[in-house]
Amino acid sequence: MAVARTRCVALVGVTGRMVEVEADVGPGVAGTHFIGLLDTATSEARGRVRSALINSRFAWPDTRITVSLFPASLPKRGSIFDLAIAVAVLGAAGAVPAHRIADPLFLGELGLDGRVRPIRGVLPAVLAAAEAGIGTVVVPACNAAEAALVPGLTVLPVTRLGELVRWLRTGDLNRLPIAAGPPVPPTGAADAGSTTSGPESTPDLRDVAGQPLARRALEVCAAGGHNLWMVGPPGTGKTMLAERLPTLLPPLGREEALQASAIQSVAGTLPAGRPLLTRPPFVAPHHSATVASIVGGGSGGTVRPGAVSLAHRGVLFLDEAPEFAASVLESLRQPLESGTVTIARASGTITFPARFMLVLAANPCPCGRPGTSREPCRCTPGARRRYLARLSGPLLDRIDVKVRVGRATRAELLADRHFTESTEVVAQRVLLARERAARRLAGTPWRANAEVPSAALHDEFRLPSEALAPLHRGLDLGTLGARGLDRVLRLSWTLADLADREIPGEQETSGALAMWLGVD
Repeated sequence: MAVARTRCVALVGVTGRMVEVEADVGPGVAGTHFIGLLDTATSEARGRVRSALINSRFAWPDTRITVSLFPASLPKRGSIFDLAIAVAVLGAAGAVPAHRIADPLFLGELGLDGRVRPIRGVLPAVLAAAEAGIGTVVVPACNAAEAALVPGLTVLPVTRLGELVRWLRTGDLNRLPIAAGPPVPPTGAADAGSTTSGPESTPDLRDVAGQPLARRALEVCAAGGHNLWMVGPPGTGKTMLAERLPTLLPPLGREEALQASAIQSVAGTLPAGRPLLTRPPFVAPHHSATVASIVGGGSGGTVRPGAVSLAHRGVLFLDEAPEFAASVLESLRQPLESGTVTIARASGTITFPARFMLVLAANPCPCGRPGTSREPCRCTPGARRRYLARLSGPLLDRIDVKVRVGRATRAELLADRHFTESTEVVAQRVLLARERAARRLAGTPWRANAEVPSAALHDEFRLPSEALAPLHRGLDLGTLGARGLDRVLRLSWTLADLADREIPGEQETSGALAMWLGVD
């Protein structure tokens, strides 16, 4: 009887923290004691581990068992520790050699019959293992493809506790089946393959006819990572436009793909059979969503990422935006500025990444009628103003492009069919604009024009005075404020990138100002 040690990972948000699992099987009153700041799910592991060992035909030590999870001050949540606790107890009892469980990392939940069940958060846990220099990780077979996304590690999938013990006793871990994950795109990659990672049918921008201004706004937003607000009656294509925005964005680079996939892994929303997200995500919550579901939250010490984090490096679409609660809309202001969201709880604070493009869509009035002679709008001017006023000024200040989407006549629809372009054509222009911005921003932490901070806009990226003339007039007239000025400057750089110009001129700044002012 001795002390055996192995390793596991505790998840704090989307970050993994290494945990050392120690088991001591020694003399004393028979019983199992867990220490180390555990939540209910982790404390209940004593019952799962005991039944899994007995039903796998291994003896449960009839003595005093103490299991410690270090560091003791770090909260331990969930059932991710079951497998590590089981092998630590077996090692302390002498059922498996203790030195053979010391180096690998063990992740997994145990069933009462000894099955190793899948868990959430495998990808960030394995990323933490790689950073800690661990060479071998043992994971549930269902999570093996996800774990294999991390290069430089040997991933050993298991389905039952019994087979893991037999492999440990042989001392030949290389006999385990080694999992291989899908290829991970290189850093900064933007392959020219499919424009979506979702279903086979890809929404095509060509389907949206009669809205040339809105299509142009979509292209500009995709090229610079800008936020968008669309106002128009029902049936004018607002939702269709929003759904096509992710298809215009370049594929995620290696770091972006791993980060976005890690968030989805913690939330348990990774698509089946597709552990790596290679395309920007698209998240569209219902207008009844709460603040916790949007920015993240939870109870009982378990904090989950919200919609703003699930949309990281992608698009968050709020349809019927004025119908959302005011507290929900205002909660978007902080992540829009910082690219992160911080959730405070009694046990500490957790920060999730939240760098997303926001798309808002709204009807011009509560009734949503187009206001024609056939369907007249009966809303008073005051009712219309109150309805759109639910979107506060500080929130709209953070929207770069505002566009009115109107109903097109038959003649406009037929004429516009000759000018619509496919997603593939527009996405190629977006990609070229992004590449120009990337060359300009090389050596900085910013990836798109929308991320450039105010200090850089007025320093190394300062425009000549003749280009700034339209903006100076807006400042003098009071139609443009300090935050709006920065938004317009970022937008003008995107227009210059799309026009293949080295620096924005008066034409780009005037166009950017018009797009920012947008909706009356």
